[in-house]
Amino acid sequence: MLNWIGIAAINMAIAVALGAFGAHGLKGVVNVQQLEWWHTATLYLFIHALGLLVVGLLIRLKYTTQATAWLLQTGIIIFAGSLYAMTLGAPRWFGAITPIGGVLMIAGWLWLAISAFRLENSMD
Repeated sequence: MLNWIGIAAINMAIAVALGAFGAHGLKGVVNVQQLEWWHTATLYLFIHALGLLVVGLLIRLKYTTQATAWLLQTGIIIFAGSLYAMTLGAPRWFGAITPIGGVLMIAGWLWLAISAFRLENSMD
């Protein structure tokens, strides 16, 4: 079993580093739209890294499965990664895969909800 708490912590460290880079290293280098993409990517990375930390704890407590974590982590990589890539000069068509990452993150949260409801029903 993967250590999702550790993976979440690495995601948070990356979010801090990329947030700082965006705030200090990209000003004057990229346009306003690209800077907005960077900020959006960092915000979603941060929020979902914190969520992944909670999911890691819930996996250890057997309240959910690794599927939740995999969906969130894959979504983070695709969503934030495509926005970071476009900011750094990747073609704009990369934006077409960004929603795939968003859908995976939504699926991860819905899987957590399903897991929670199943657990509650099994305890009745």
